[in-house]
Amino acid sequence: MVKFIARRVLWTIPVLLVVVLFTFLLMKGIPGGPFTREKGIPEAILANMNAKYGLDKSWLEQYVRYVWHAAQGDFGVSMTQKGRTVVDVIGDAFPVSIHLGMLAFGLAVVMGIPAGIISALKHNTWLDYAAMFYATIGWAIPTFIIGPVLIYYFALRLGWFPTSRWETWRHWVLPTITLGTALSAYFARLTRGSMLETLQQDYVRTAMAKGLPYHTVVIRHVLRNSLIPVVTQAGPLLGFVITGSFLTEYIFSIPGLGKYFVTSVSNRDYSVVMGTAVLLSSVVIVANLVVDVVYGFLDPRIRYE
Repeated sequence: MVKFIARRVLWTIPVLLVVVLFTFLLMKGIPGGPFTREKGIPEAILANMNAKYGLDKSWLEQYVRYVWHAAQGDFGVSMTQKGRTVVDVIGDAFPVSIHLGMLAFGLAVVMGIPAGIISALKHNTWLDYAAMFYATIGWAIPTFIIGPVLIYYFALRLGWFPTSRWETWRHWVLPTITLGTALSAYFARLTRGSMLETLQQDYVRTAMAKGLPYHTVVIRHVLRNSLIPVVTQAGPLLGFVITGSFLTEYIFSIPGLGKYFVTSVSNRDYSVVMGTAVLLSSVVIVANLVVDVVYGFLDPRIRYE
């Protein structure tokens, strides 16, 4: 297991380099720059500002320079937010995104997986139809519709919750439901399909034929193996939601990482965009590594050398 984890950690280096390269090239392909938004700026001053941030160098020199400094923990300074480094920006916004992501992910797990289990065990009953109706509706309706609808009914008409910011538990409810609804619907459908497939396996029939109690067969044999596809998808999804849901944060004016990322892209703030891309990639890589380790506990047949 230790060797496996060490190999996976080493593999993150080329993966991050490729992510940084593609993000860098995409940002360079967007017309304009971080200082072209300022009207009437003299060419001499523009040239000095580009030279200060190394934007007058070739793209290859800029890429190598960024990678070298990033490897030492220096992700640069924001080109549009004066006096702030990328670490400062991420340090202020990332905890908010983590909080929102973990709440939404927890809601999705608590609602989605039990709904999928009940739906599979009560196949072709009203419980199955009700769970799948919820899963279909929850997955089909996009976030930018769920959020405003929740704001209209529960914030504006009923006045139960605030419409924006991220301060008390009352501010957390609507964004969590908005972000967690689609995730819970996805987990419900995935769990149901996996459990229905597992229930048809020969070893499950054998366990039932031996006279084992139904709940024992479900818990020890069906549920454990059925969760492997769910865990596979849960890793990357957890990485994405805790890094910042752009739409949800925008709808509810949450000062998370998604807000700064969108603003940085429109402002051509290369340093913040690159730092956010590296963070997102790192979180997803770590989440996938955790998933691989969890595999060994869910399925004893899986061994890592």
